[in-house]
Amino acid sequence: MTQATLKCTRAYVEITNICNMHCSFCHGHSRTPRRMSMDEFSHVLGELEGKIQFVYYHLMGEPLTHPDLPDMIRLANARGFRSVITTNGTLLRGRGGELIAAKPHKVSISLHSFEEGGEDAMRKYLSEVADFAKQAAEAGIIVVFRLWNRGCDGGQNERIEAFLRTRLPGDWVISPRGARIREKLYMEWGDRFIWPDKDAPDGGNAVYCYGLGNQFGILCDGTVVPCCLDSDGVINLGNVFREPLADILSSERAIAIREGFTCRKATEDLCRRCSYARRF
Repeated sequence: MTQATLKCTRAYVEITNICNMHCSFCHGHSRTPRRMSMDEFSHVLGELEGKIQFVYYHLMGEPLTHPDLPDMIRLANARGFRSVITTNGTLLRGRGGELIAAKPHKVSISLHSFEEGGEDAMRKYLSEVADFAKQAAEAGIIVVFRLWNRGCDGGQNERIEAFLRTRLPGDWVISPRGARIREKLYMEWGDRFIWPDKDAPDGGNAVYCYGLGNQFGILCDGTVVPCCLDSDGVINLGNVFREPLADILSSERAIAIREGFTCRKATEDLCRRCSYARRF
């Protein structure tokens, strides 16, 4: 395994590709609905030991739809990993308590996911996620509200921020990327982006990406992909349930992708069609 591989700090482990919502900004996927079992998750952690520090529990799918999520977090904690959850927040009212009890390192709540209902439904949703955020932050868990739809929100982001300021009083120290609300509690915003797609326009091979540099993904069926945006496993590097992860990450294809990015060159067709990578 090359030194570049050893620099990876995070793995996106998709414990399920099932979601309870159909958000307009999400690329979605065409794979068979599936959940990773506890035994499979334990095997993945074994493959990740000594390679990465942070486990992110998604690629596609809503992690809180997985019944074993708290036990997965506890298992990862016991093995020395830091667990990071990204959720749409709609299930926190029912599962927030057990999530806090499991003690993940960080929970990111994508507020731009909630697109259903009117003003009353939005206020109810925001009240529920604010209550969770307050309790989680007080328990020592980092909580980040995400608004990754700047320029496409129709003024809704300002209304969301104003509402949360009333529910979560704090410092609200503003920075270019977001705000520090109080200890362990933050808001971040960003521009909406278009997911890479094999049918998207070819933007050329002048691309830089963190894929296989500081991150990689493992889909719920064990498929290893270079980054967290390969929703359909187009760039299939191998399967962690059938071969050692070290062999997969040191394969000729993986090395070519990684070394290509260091030279700002995309070696894969899907990467040429990724608008997100062009931010870098």
